Amino acid sequence: MMNLSRLKNWKKIPYVSIGLVVINVVLFLIEEFGPAELFQAGALNVEDVLIKGEYERFIYCMFLHADIEHLFNNMVMLYFMGTMIEKEIGHLSYGIIYFISGIGGGLLSLYVKLVQGNPFGSVGASGAIFGLDGLLLAMVLFYRKPMPMVTPLRVCLMIILSLYGGMTAGNVDNAAHIGGLLVGLITGALFCMIRRYSKGLPLPKPRDDDEEK
Repeated sequence: MMNLSRLKNWKKIPYVSIGLVVINVVLFLIEEFGPAELFQAGALNVEDVLIKGEYERFIYCMFLHADIEHLFNNMVMLYFMGTMIEKEIGHLSYGIIYFISGIGGGLLSLYVKLVQGNPFGSVGASGAIFGLDGLLLAMVLFYRKPMPMVTPLRVCLMIILSLYGGMTAGNVDNAAHIGGLLVGLITGALFCMIRRYSKGLPLPKPRDDDEEK
């Protein structure tokens, strides 16, 4: 009984989110106080990915940040939103959707760079974090598991404000944000539908209680 209780407690610990935050912080410290080549080796840009074939940059760029403010903003969102979602859907599903969203954001970012002839690289976990926004929206729309203070309207407002903040700021890869958001929403919707089907639950019907009271 004691071992079973410990196992249940371990499953409740959002160690994927915590681990992602730790890795991002450690790599940022290495960026700041270590060799400058680390940043250039991981930035996502057209030349290195499409010409040199360095496709691993889709992953590397998700763990690098331009400055302390960039890191802080992303890690705050990752920790608070990520830990909540991870506890709801499980470690493996959460980790898979996080990385798929980050890669999806990178793909759209690279496409826009190619179309615009933009030679500069971009870094950051923002695409994956916007994927968590999309996943959270899918959860409140399709999964319908009650989460305190989380409604479709509130999630939509958070997404709109986040996108607006990026579009009104300078030097922000908004394509990565939008790509991550869309991939997170789509994969999140598929996850929720599969989860409901596996439990023998019907697909959710539209409801009238999503509006703020």
